[in-house]
Amino acid sequence: QVQLEESGGGLVPPGGSLRISCAASGSRFNVESMGWYRQRPGSQREYVATITSDDLTNYANSVKGRFTISRDVHQTTVYLQMNNLKPEDTAVYYCYAARPYNPNPAYWGQGTQVTVSS
Repeated sequence: QVQLEESGGGLVPPGGSLRISCAASGSRFNVESMGWYRQRPGSQREYVATITSDDLTNYANSVKGRFTISRDVHQTTVYLQMNNLKPEDTAVYYCYAARPYNPNPAYWGQGTQVTVSS
């Protein structure tokens, strides 16, 4: 079993930056890729970004060029650096982890709130 815990959410003005983190614990051998989804008010959860164990990354078009996903050398913590934030980035951001050979999220964190507002 894998446990995920997000941190770093908060309130930031439009155009600002924020970095959120996700720490994984438990059985690391059950994790291949990690990433982020978000759920905006009144909307379904949507994909944001992924990083694989080989450090390959992928982004949703809505955040490409503004967000950067990375992970630490031990591959236990994944980060999402968010720059040039917009009000429409306001959402609860959920960390996920996927098992080897299956890119679908298998484990989820509880979420961290990011609010972009002046």
